[in-house]
Amino acid sequence: MVSTRPRVLLADDYPDMLKAVSRLLALDCEVVGTVADGSALLEAAQRLQPDVIVLDLRLPKVDGLEACRRITQVHPEMRVIVFTAMSDPDISQRSFAVGASAFVSKLAAIDLLSTVKRLCPDRS
Repeated sequence: MVSTRPRVLLADDYPDMLKAVSRLLALDCEVVGTVADGSALLEAAQRLQPDVIVLDLRLPKVDGLEACRRITQVHPEMRVIVFTAMSDPDISQRSFAVGASAFVSKLAAIDLLSTVKRLCPDRS
């Protein structure tokens, strides 16, 4: 049986953040993996084929903007949500310019689940 829940891959270099976001999303999503750096994210995206990737911008090895750019070029069907605490007003524009589907501030984490569901209406 094919899951109707959005398949989500998480990327953040803070283990506690990964745990918290994973628990939040697991209410209505299938969290298929968590990774702590951009290099691991690129590999996991290829291997796991998630519907949605939630990534922080400040990732070691390959930063979030570059990871987003690479993923959306190779897998345009994957939706990328930039999930960051960065407050630079220009950062959301830069995120969308490299292919992000949505931008959610970590200060508004409650909006993350609704954003995933909005991006995958056929799986919600």
